[in-house]
Amino acid sequence: MEENIVTENTVETKKKKGKGVKGFFKGLLIFVLGSTTGTLITLLIVLIAGLLMYSFNQQKMSQIVGTNGFIDAEAATKLDILEDMIEYYYYEDVDREDLKNGLYQGLMTSVGDPYTCYYTPEELKDMNADWNGNYEGVGAYIKLDTEVGYPMMESFIEGGSAGECEELTAGDYIIEVEGEDVYGQTLNEVVSKIKGPEGTFVNITMEGANGRYKIDLERRKIETPTVKVNDEGDNIWKIQVTEFDNITISQFDDALKQIKEAGAEGLIIDLRGNPGGNLNAVVDMCNNILPEGVIVYTEDKNGKRVDYTSDGKNELQIPLVLLVDGGSASASEIMAGAIKDYKKGTLIGTTTFGKGIVQSVLPLGDGSAIKITTSKYYTPNGNNIHKIGIEPDIEVKLDAEKYLEDGTDSQLEYAVDYLKKEIGK
Repeated sequence: MEENIVTENTVETKKKKGKGVKGFFKGLLIFVLGSTTGTLITLLIVLIAGLLMYSFNQQKMSQIVGTNGFIDAEAATKLDILEDMIEYYYYEDVDREDLKNGLYQGLMTSVGDPYTCYYTPEELKDMNADWNGNYEGVGAYIKLDTEVGYPMMESFIEGGSAGECEELTAGDYIIEVEGEDVYGQTLNEVVSKIKGPEGTFVNITMEGANGRYKIDLERRKIETPTVKVNDEGDNIWKIQVTEFDNITISQFDDALKQIKEAGAEGLIIDLRGNPGGNLNAVVDMCNNILPEGVIVYTEDKNGKRVDYTSDGKNELQIPLVLLVDGGSASASEIMAGAIKDYKKGTLIGTTTFGKGIVQSVLPLGDGSAIKITTSKYYTPNGNNIHKIGIEPDIEVKLDAEKYLEDGTDSQLEYAVDYLKKEIGK
């Protein structure tokens, strides 16, 4: 996920009128096929009349769509022709709504920015649920096994019905949802079938080591855990943040309260593999760590600057280590950049991803929306880290071989030892 500033702008669209060249060629084709005695002169008359009508439609189209944008009369006519070709030549019927959505998505993709896109109303609803950190479902992390062709239940979320089902085992495959075979379907398609209103049930056919079986799981309101707290010993605690959602703010506040009540003398915030999230969430969280001053600021293409600041009232007063790596991106880099610039903690790990741009979500008034990159962001010292990343204060690479062998986390071990020295243990 990328950090986003959600704004409420409504964009009204004009409906395109007129047939363009489509009606003319249809009429001409019918005439030629249906006439057995028509003369060349008659055909020429029809052709001239058709061209005059086409020219009139072009002028009319220009008045409707205008000439300032890229959808001028030429583009509108070409879209008509493409629609005709799909209708008459494609071997299957195509949903017109899918064609329109593809057109909108293609337009946003043509900008050349991987973070700029179009959301259908359903996609926007799902995205908002992700940002809020909760959804209505069975409480399971699902991934698609591309080799097998079926999705599997990878792990379970506390409070969900999936984790409470004794028959269900992590690693089992989802074969059917409500009697429909899901082989070859995308992960989003399968997940959308499993999600549903709170209090309803979904019937799922599973297959695993014990064979094929059916289960009925209750859909509940699930709060996604994005913060995990762990005691590393010697009054050193670790808070792992997996992403920055709206719900992460309260979860992080609770984690800080827990470690303070436990008498923590040193803190590790683990942002490794954290892809980012909501800009406002990371700003609120940094307000519980940093001194008074700018946390981050953004600038658009016109030079308009927006500052996000800390009041310094909740500044963290114990030694801090921030664990980062190449998977720490976006909002993670906002926190890392601010902590590094203020020398409020020590960054340990490897260079971060390097995403120094911000997206805004603009509703279109019909339930759909676009997400579009609107500005760059800068650390308090004025550094834009886009495609550069943030270098750690101390570079420590993860010993992957050791980690796979027995779970030893060499970066975490280094951070704990570093803090022990800081607090004199």
